[in-house]
Amino acid sequence: MKTSYLLNIKTLKRVVCLVALSSLMPIQVLAVSTATQHPTLVVNQQDVVTMRAAIKQPGLFKQAFTEKKQHVDHYIKQPIIVPIPVDAGGGYTHERHKKNYQHMYDAGMMYQLTQSPVYADYVRDMLLQYAVLYPTLPLHPKRKSRNEGKLFWQGLNEAVWMVYTIQAYDFIYDSLSVEQRKQIESGIILPVADFLSVQSPHTFNKVHNHGTWATAAVGMTGFVLDKPELVEVALLDLSKSGKGGFLRQLDELFSPDGYYNEGPYYQRYALLPFVTFAKAIEQNQPERKIFEYRNDILLKAITSTVELSYNGLFFPLNDAIKSKGIDTVELVRAVSIAYGLTNNNDLIDIARQQDHILLTGDGLKLAQAIDQNTPSKYAFDSRVFLDGKNGDEGALVVMRQNAPNAQAVVFKATAQGLGHGHFDKLTWQFYDDGAEIVSDYGAARFLNIEAKAGGRYLPENITWAKQTVAHNTLVVDETSHFDGEVKRGNANHPDMVFYHHDDTATLASAVIDTAYNNVTFERTMALVTLPKSQAPLVFDIVDVDSSTAHQYDLPVHYQGQLIDTNFARNASVNTLKALGEANGYQHLWLRATATPKAANDKSSSLAQITWLNDNGRFYTHSSIATSEQQYLFTQLGANDPDFNLRNENSFIQRVSGAKQHQFVSVLEPHGEYNPSAEYTLSATSKLTSLNYQRQDDISVISFQMKTASDTDSTYVLAINHQQTKIDAERNNKLTNSFAYNNKQYSFSGRYQLLEINK
Repeated sequence: MKTSYLLNIKTLKRVVCLVALSSLMPIQVLAVSTATQHPTLVVNQQDVVTMRAAIKQPGLFKQAFTEKKQHVDHYIKQPIIVPIPVDAGGGYTHERHKKNYQHMYDAGMMYQLTQSPVYADYVRDMLLQYAVLYPTLPLHPKRKSRNEGKLFWQGLNEAVWMVYTIQAYDFIYDSLSVEQRKQIESGIILPVADFLSVQSPHTFNKVHNHGTWATAAVGMTGFVLDKPELVEVALLDLSKSGKGGFLRQLDELFSPDGYYNEGPYYQRYALLPFVTFAKAIEQNQPERKIFEYRNDILLKAITSTVELSYNGLFFPLNDAIKSKGIDTVELVRAVSIAYGLTNNNDLIDIARQQDHILLTGDGLKLAQAIDQNTPSKYAFDSRVFLDGKNGDEGALVVMRQNAPNAQAVVFKATAQGLGHGHFDKLTWQFYDDGAEIVSDYGAARFLNIEAKAGGRYLPENITWAKQTVAHNTLVVDETSHFDGEVKRGNANHPDMVFYHHDDTATLASAVIDTAYNNVTFERTMALVTLPKSQAPLVFDIVDVDSSTAHQYDLPVHYQGQLIDTNFARNASVNTLKALGEANGYQHLWLRATATPKAANDKSSSLAQITWLNDNGRFYTHSSIATSEQQYLFTQLGANDPDFNLRNENSFIQRVSGAKQHQFVSVLEPHGEYNPSAEYTLSATSKLTSLNYQRQDDISVISFQMKTASDTDSTYVLAINHQQTKIDAERNNKLTNSFAYNNKQYSFSGRYQLLEINK
């Protein structure tokens, strides 16, 4: 009797929620057809006609169809398993429900392409099992914070499940009886939509990627079930105020350049619900012109995600898993949809690299373009991606050499990036010859590996990966930017000073005065190709100013094996100790210390550190070392009893008790090591001297490079720091003058590179 009573209460609550969802306050809406034609989301009826014809013709599309059909034919013979959820991310039940939605989607597509009822029956039978299970489920036993789920540990996964499942239901809709539709819609489709929206307003109305997935799931459900009300709340939020919802997310989560404020890793993840729901809107409500919304913001988001990669992998900004790249399913779908809308031939090159053809109308168009050997070469060029919804919250600058796997510098002067952001204002990374050279750790997480904290972010994500010392930027007094407070970080951002790009050099500068109290630092970076040089140089100037004395640390995290330094090191050979006690320092073993200049020598010297990367190239970091400057050589792994952290290397330039300081350095790729052929070329740096002066707004860097004839060539790089809008024409109007060796020089534009002959 008691059990029956509880079941009735659960049923009553479910009915009340469904009534609430279907009777939200109406507003004027755009019409949705009262006689929906299925399929109606990402694939329409005309797509199905052309795809059915294509699978009978030789080509990539038929090949993709044949491979997918073999896969589907295999698993539909297996028993359907819809388990009671018990596991967190990576556990059996979690992964089973993920496989189920993918299997339903693929089987539904097979039904559309082959018209064989066996595929529709498979999806129907699985949905009927879910319709029985779902009404009995409490919140997940391992639910995560407020974003709880029922089928999954977090509501985010529930929304992902629904985005795929509603498409599968759309594919088989016409094969079902009225009674079967009633069972499926009342038992699983509408209850999940209700849970994601009415029962989870804190997520559904939130401007965040979790909200994007939820609104996409509910809005697409509205199209399939012919319920305009669901579409409207998905677009505008539950109260239809416009303070949340899909359109508000388009307004706030992307900058005018299509940069997503959490970084490319989460931009890639959020793209799938954005473009999938947008495609459904385009199919059902073309009058909204959703892909033209906010000056084509979604199309810009797709191309910017592509461009925020190197050698196929995304730049690991903020909470990023470093193995994710342009071949992820989210970007495959996005590129396919973008090509279907624009016929932009540049995207064909990306599709070739992705090597994955979708069984959609847009996927067919791409497959045919590849089959026809349509010329395509995606131009990865230097670019600045403004951050913030209005483009006024800093920027991400990508400096590239125009050649495959050539050098690239990533200069991160962006806003915080919400809870997934790291405390790394004005950090940088360097790539060369297809490899990461000066690196960022990314996230401390083993995604979906249950043995490692259930697949969640590890504790070390907070104690190490997010902390400032884990990045290649300034640390003051061994504390992190904004004291490691996300709220403060979100409220402040760097300001761009300038950006300039031409065939010889790409330069950018940014400044921030809010990362630390009473400390301002400006960082200027340049990727410069010298005459007759095969590899460019990376110039780095960090100018720190405060009215009080501080300890300034500037780390460089590098990938490779230390080869040599041009100064003596005092190494710890028997015992190791952690460099500090908190803010990430507790995770760094102190391996060696060095002071390149004697304490009583007030001049400066050239300090050089050379390492060898796995790509077989040497890299030398040359910096101006003063008598106050110390070098600390560290290795990651201290205070890590669970072996969660990778053992990576870094060195730190440290200056103590200083109010102002300039860190000036040059990174130089050189030489080759070939262990197979047993030869080594140019293993030592060609840079023999480095000097720096600041003359008002002009930085003057002079340096000497050894030539093939073993003589030194002297170069001067002058940079104007006058702040301007990011506008190349305006930059070219700058006029400048500076002195070098008692001689006056003048130039126009942002910089001047001179070779001084004796």
